Amino acid sequence: MPAKTCSIERLVTVPADIEKVLKGEKTATRRNGRYADIGEIMVLKDKEFIVTSVYSQTLGELTDEHARQEGFGSVEDYKQTILSYHKGMPWLPHMKVWVHEFKPAEA
Repeated sequence: MPAKTCSIERLVTVPADIEKVLKGEKTATRRNGRYADIGEIMVLKDKEFIVTSVYSQTLGELTDEHARQEGFGSVEDYKQTILSYHKGMPWLPHMKVWVHEFKPAEA
């Protein structure tokens, strides 16, 4: 696996996404680079979440189930939100992203 390109503190930063994680509606995030290792702890509003899986995926492989992991109802909803964050970004099926799956850390 390649080296991380950013830190886990930057994995989930959008306030609406933080709320989705805290409510259990978002259990994964996709990034252009690798932000975390398996077993790393992400802290959001004093709550800890452990990274359980990190893997590469293309945008063309995304399914509605993957979109639900992100807290959206469909791939199209997810796509439109991402494109609204990143003006001018192309959405190409062969583009690779890094998937980071996480769950609440056990107390």
